[in-house]
Amino acid sequence: MTDSVKYVLDEGDLPTSWYNIAADLPQPLPPVLHPGTKQPITPDDLAPLFPPALIMQEVSTEREIDIPDVVRDIYRQWRPTPLYRARRLEKALDTPAKLYYKYEGVSPTGSHKPNTAVPQAFYNMDAGIKKLSTETGAGQWGSSLAFAGALLGLEVLVYMVKVSFGHKPYRRAMMQAFGAQCLASPSDTTRSGRAILEKDPDCLGSLGIAISEAVEIAATRDDTMYALGSVLNHVLLHQTVIGIEAMKQLEQAGDDPDVIVGCTGGGSNFAGIAFPFIGEQLRGGRQRKILAVEPAACPTLTRGKLAYDFGDTAHLTPLVKMHTLGSTFVPPGFHAGGLRYHGMAPLVSHVVDLGLVEAVSRHQMGCFEAGVLCARTEGILPAPEANHAVRVAIDEALRCKEEGKSETILFNLCGHGHFDMSAYQAYFNGELEDLHYDEGELAMALAGLPSVTV
Repeated sequence: MTDSVKYVLDEGDLPTSWYNIAADLPQPLPPVLHPGTKQPITPDDLAPLFPPALIMQEVSTEREIDIPDVVRDIYRQWRPTPLYRARRLEKALDTPAKLYYKYEGVSPTGSHKPNTAVPQAFYNMDAGIKKLSTETGAGQWGSSLAFAGALLGLEVLVYMVKVSFGHKPYRRAMMQAFGAQCLASPSDTTRSGRAILEKDPDCLGSLGIAISEAVEIAATRDDTMYALGSVLNHVLLHQTVIGIEAMKQLEQAGDDPDVIVGCTGGGSNFAGIAFPFIGEQLRGGRQRKILAVEPAACPTLTRGKLAYDFGDTAHLTPLVKMHTLGSTFVPPGFHAGGLRYHGMAPLVSHVVDLGLVEAVSRHQMGCFEAGVLCARTEGILPAPEANHAVRVAIDEALRCKEEGKSETILFNLCGHGHFDMSAYQAYFNGELEDLHYDEGELAMALAGLPSVTV
């Protein structure tokens, strides 16, 4: 049998709660610090940016947090998402390994991001908020928050990293279709943006810069709150619907993964697929090989330093302990714009530091090669970000071939590449190349990390 197999859950199997890995960690996360006092923050310190419900989720240690009915009703538009056994890809690789992928590209915006955009919009609406500001890299998050805002009656302002703003005009159009305003970052609409442009008028932008602009807008306007698409604990929490569903689907398939793979930029889709399995392992379940894949041109986990740092370039955000390349680091303009972030989610950084997850990096040419093979065997064209997970899943399958092992590999195909055709065209035309970060710039950024004693 070589046809791919699809495992679909019934609507009644839609998760009723999110999984919070903080409940099972053997060591708690280091505290989040106030950027001014460098003392642990309180919920009141976050009140200018987030509604109370999200602040409580951010600091919660409860294992399960109920999903509101309004959120579940919207989830039903695309959830539960399918799990596929990639038999055609297995055959092409001639591997004894079994490959499964959870496909999040069936969402209204084509990625995993609505899993957190919808609850964030709901909790803000429930708190009486009318406007949200945010940032986006490749545009998956911006279009997802725009979608959620349209359904729940919120105005949305998106600062899109300038290099992606140019590369991905259709993502911009999607945001506008949902009623959001989208600006290239750095922009001249904020103090932090103007400061960057004064130093470098041709700056390509970064997620750290775009975060600064969005946070500045929320902090200076009484009618606006901030929403973040990755990194924060509550964001990773919302994404665990992916792994919770995948567990049920693998039971349906009569299988259990030996290897779990996800791409990492800020950490949300990786946490979504991996955290429920890590939690099971921490509660006495079986050990698994769990791989976090990042771009070699922005190697936060494999080259960065585990230290307290700002989440943004203008130093408006709290200090969190995470793997970081330094808040002033601007990665080269590779096409996986959603992975161009200088830091990694504190929870992801923590599980890597605890030895529960192995971090690896890959260059974009090999990732696009893997994405094309996925398209030609499975009929799904992945987003450039998702290609990183596809690449390493393929590498693991080839390792199994060399070692003669029949392992089960699960990866998160977190979004489709239908808005990334210019990148694929560049790949086919021989115009794409592996990009490398500047070692001197990285050293300077790391040298500028804040001095913190906890």
